[in-house]
Amino acid sequence: MKKTLFEVNPWKIIEEGFEKENVKSAESIFSIGNGNMGQRANFEEFYSGTTFQGSYIGGVYYPDKTKVGWWKNGYPEYFAKVPNAPSWLGIKVVIDDVELDLNTCEKVENFQRTLDMQKGIYTRECILTLSNNVKIKLKSERFLSMANNEIGAIKYSITPLNKKCVIDLTPYLDSYVKNEDANWEEIFWDTTKVIGSKNEGFILSHTLKTEFKVATYMQNKVYIEGVLQENLPEEKITDKQLSYSYNNEIDINQTISLVKLGGYITDINHPDTDLKEYTNSLLTKIRNSSFENLYAEHINEWKKIWDNSDIVIEGDEKAQQAIRFNIFQLNQTYTGKNALLNIGPKGFTGEKYGGSTYWDTEAYCLPFYMATKTNEIALNLLKYRYYHLSKAIENAEKLGFKDGAALYPMVTMNGEECHNEWEITFEEIHRNGAIAWAIYNYERFTGDTTYVPKMGLEVLIGIARFWAQRANFSEEKQKYVILGVTGPNEYENNINNNWYTNYIAKWCLNYAAIKVNEVRAEYQDDYVRIESKTKLSTQESDLWQKIANEIFFPFSEEHQVYLQQDGFLDKELNPVDSLSSNERPLNQNWSWDRILRSPYIKQADVLQGFYFFEEHFSKEELQRHFDFYEPLTVHESSLSPCIHSILASKIGYNDKAYDLYLRTARLDLDDYNKEIEEGLHITSMAGTWLSIIEGFAGMSIKNEKLSFVPSLPKNWKSLGFKINFKERLIEVNIDNKNNCSIVNHTQSKPISILVNGEIISLK
Repeated sequence: MKKTLFEVNPWKIIEEGFEKENVKSAESIFSIGNGNMGQRANFEEFYSGTTFQGSYIGGVYYPDKTKVGWWKNGYPEYFAKVPNAPSWLGIKVVIDDVELDLNTCEKVENFQRTLDMQKGIYTRECILTLSNNVKIKLKSERFLSMANNEIGAIKYSITPLNKKCVIDLTPYLDSYVKNEDANWEEIFWDTTKVIGSKNEGFILSHTLKTEFKVATYMQNKVYIEGVLQENLPEEKITDKQLSYSYNNEIDINQTISLVKLGGYITDINHPDTDLKEYTNSLLTKIRNSSFENLYAEHINEWKKIWDNSDIVIEGDEKAQQAIRFNIFQLNQTYTGKNALLNIGPKGFTGEKYGGSTYWDTEAYCLPFYMATKTNEIALNLLKYRYYHLSKAIENAEKLGFKDGAALYPMVTMNGEECHNEWEITFEEIHRNGAIAWAIYNYERFTGDTTYVPKMGLEVLIGIARFWAQRANFSEEKQKYVILGVTGPNEYENNINNNWYTNYIAKWCLNYAAIKVNEVRAEYQDDYVRIESKTKLSTQESDLWQKIANEIFFPFSEEHQVYLQQDGFLDKELNPVDSLSSNERPLNQNWSWDRILRSPYIKQADVLQGFYFFEEHFSKEELQRHFDFYEPLTVHESSLSPCIHSILASKIGYNDKAYDLYLRTARLDLDDYNKEIEEGLHITSMAGTWLSIIEGFAGMSIKNEKLSFVPSLPKNWKSLGFKINFKERLIEVNIDNKNNCSIVNHTQSKPISILVNGEIISLK
């Protein structure tokens, strides 16, 4: 069992004690966001120690020029990066002429950080002794409003404990910011104008190349013992900074508080011509807002969120804390209000992976948003891909495909491919299948059939055309084969006939043909429009089905399993437990050549297919494949343990399922991979939710009915959650004997569901 870095608490993440080596890790864990913007838990005051400064804005990106050692034809010219945004967070603090800096304080006592996940607020408290022997109590409270996603709030309070002292608080805006991971050490921003007036102001800036325009604003109020101070501060404006200095003499045990409101106004949400005007109007609007009133509105929004998305576990506080942390971060990252936004693997907590969209969204995240939000919010994730269809067709054309074939990017911000590792960018083509799967999954789960005729069929046609052209007929095998690919297991590159890739290609071709026929029969006007736009013919969909019916799948008669790819049995199939611990993780200790020749699997590959297409296989087949592949899996992708946990639950490997659940659920809280300094694993957090709902609760869809086959961990007393299924709010409670209590909370919409295979009718 991994050492717990933070206190175990069902609703809070708590760090006790100040350890400089943990600052960057805590900055990730205590990150906050509201779907529109987010920030790492950096100190408001200056910190001279090791830190990773980061504030980010949803949808804003910079095309950082590709940096590769050997250029290959077809490489993208840039890797999209989410830029570290101009900062509104900073407060310079000087006490009796000494700047406050936790790295240089004589003593740091009673240090505590708390992330209250129920209320969505981050708090830091401590007692500090400065180099001039002034002793103070510091308390900082911070949230990013879920009620108005353009507003953030800080309440920063200082209380002298041993002497009267002069405290100078200087809140500031700063547009001179850099990214930790800039390929060429470039600055991503240029400042247009700095505007200040009394206690408030903003900086107008824009990203270079992409020209996203942003107003970074602040508004400040100072209170002494709760009384608002009316004296005007000293204003300072430079070409990249705006600051206000509030200088006051404070008695022992008297508290001075700075309330700083701030955030970002962008031309993504407002016309750039009105950015200055809108920022001024927002500043006017919030002038009479108090920290407490904004916080109350924020709490109310979080209450609504938790009412639908909470999972209650009785009897296992570590599991309870972990799932709430995962749900909290998912809700902070994506709120579904804007179809131009998506879910980056690190969310708003770091810069790794560039903040871009991966296949993680469709394969792992969509089910969480379908089940805990309204249909419209989940639908925006599908619209995101539809809006990028023309770019997906361009991506395919660059690789030699034609006639409207679409290859969705491995990594993207705007639909263009911006990943530049050949074996991933051009070979890990299975991501196309996840996008088609998401359309199918959305329709069967929500019951909403409007997306396919309006948008989705065009996406499916583009994807089917890609698979039809990517497969080629093997005269030797008398089958269609797909050569030169990388499956989900990225520890195998440039392989032939990856089973998962071939299987999802077969499924996509058949599914696209089925949907073409459905739209032709049931939505004639839409079909005529789509037929004209895509130049679709009946013969084309017939060809898709022909290819699908004749795709080759490598299979071992000896082991009675599908092989991950051609030649897999040529490897020395030594299980993972034969490795010494000092060789793990492999990607940090082995050469890439050695990894590629090994049998070791980074994440679910064949088993990813068994997860998606569970109804296509028997339980015995699933168990046989799990027993063959899981012992070879090193789980060195954050996306791996959740899928294996779900499958282990389905075949009755309950202890294994629980161990894998804790690994995925507490991946960041316990820092399994020793990398949380870089940010959190947001998309794998959706996999944690799946581990409980589809694993322990055994939820699936069978014959269009919601089905539960629960199998709780033996130390859980009960499990409770809600699911939004086909516009019914279903509440599920499961006890430690796996008995289910299920309530339909939606008036006038009865539903029949399956529990352990029996049909139950819910009024």
